[in-house]
Amino acid sequence: MYKTPDGKEIFVLDGHTHFWDGSPENQANIHGKQFIDCFYAYHTNLSPPEHLWEKARFEKYSEDDIYRDLFVDGPDDMAIVQTTVLGDFYKEGFGCIERTAEMAKRHPERFIVNGAFDPRDGEKALEYIHYMKEEHNITGVKMYTAEWNGASKGWALNDPQAYKCFELCEKLGIKNIHVHKGPTIIPLSKDAFDVHDVDYAATDFPNLNWIVEHCGQPRLDDFCWIAVQESNVYGGLAVVLPFIHARPRYFAEMIAELLFWVGEDRILFGSDYAIWTPGWLVEKFWNFQIPDDIAEERGVQLTDEIKEKILGLNAAKLYGIDVAAKTSELAGAPVQIAAE
Repeated sequence: MYKTPDGKEIFVLDGHTHFWDGSPENQANIHGKQFIDCFYAYHTNLSPPEHLWEKARFEKYSEDDIYRDLFVDGPDDMAIVQTTVLGDFYKEGFGCIERTAEMAKRHPERFIVNGAFDPRDGEKALEYIHYMKEEHNITGVKMYTAEWNGASKGWALNDPQAYKCFELCEKLGIKNIHVHKGPTIIPLSKDAFDVHDVDYAATDFPNLNWIVEHCGQPRLDDFCWIAVQESNVYGGLAVVLPFIHARPRYFAEMIAELLFWVGEDRILFGSDYAIWTPGWLVEKFWNFQIPDDIAEERGVQLTDEIKEKILGLNAAKLYGIDVAAKTSELAGAPVQIAAE
């Protein structure tokens, strides 16, 4: 739990984390190397120097590492771990649900494990959704529309096969659909991450929550124009938030736009661990103020109450978490390893 400078305790639910294996041993081809190298470039270019990792640790970190970085050295109370398979690039998958679920079993009070599926797999995708619900009781999934699948280099949320999958998700109670709509990662196509298909899916599935990770960057305007009309569309701050260090005024412009268009109740914190660790992100965000000229132009403020919503309360509502009960539960289950 994050404790503010004046002693207030803030519930932090990290909405976008990963437990990946991008090591050379798991890379199936040059594209696996390109992908993790691109992630590492984001890490080195946008992180404070004191929070940089060695490449080998970044490629594959341990169960103790993720627990320590999020909950011991970091301020997270809970974390949603997203699945990104990338089966064309990695022999055993980049971030597969089986490996993540096994890790999360050690600390079920802390982790929410989300699944993933590929609509291009047809009936197998539907069968896999059933499997994930029955085996792991998932309530959310992560969609990676630029992922390669044989000759296909991407898909759209409003593809007919995708709609069959979303119909099943709604039927099974898998309500939180996290979608990567942000910067591209080599060798994936930038256009396959375009945000326009969110407009169709959000309209046609009003009972599902569409969490647009990275807020559509570098298409923030397009995302905002969609989200202001679709009340079931949310913005995840992963990748947006690190600019609070590298380009603070640019971050101020982005968060002000999001507050103006999307509103304080539909913005979610995400560290994008392990590209970045949550400790410095949460601290800088809590201490951040939008410059007066930007705040005045848009008529918005970033108050402590709004920050508290973004850091955890908004995501808790989506996942049905009683924050008071969870805080009490975690108080009785203190962190179990010491920081090194």
